[in-house]
Amino acid sequence: MAKTRHVVPNKNGGWDSKKGGAEKASKHFETKREAEKYSRDLSRKEKGELFIHGKDGKIQRKDSHGGDKHPPKG
Repeated sequence: MAKTRHVVPNKNGGWDSKKGGAEKASKHFETKREAEKYSRDLSRKEKGELFIHGKDGKIQRKDSHGGDKHPPKG
C-alpha cells in the first residue's frame, strides 16, 4: 500500500500536514505554501503520494513521488 500525505485546512485556521489515515496532524502551518513544502519533502522521502486539498476539503491536485508503475508523462 502506498504511503500518502495530505495538506488540509485546519478548522481553527492555517494548514496541516497529515499522514494518510491519521487523526492528528504531523505539523501545523500558518500558510498553505509552508505546509505544501514540508509535506512534499516528506512525501519524496517516503516515496509516496501527496494530496493537496483546498479550503473546501476537496482534493485540488496530487503528486506522486515514487512507487508509481505508471507515472505521468510530460
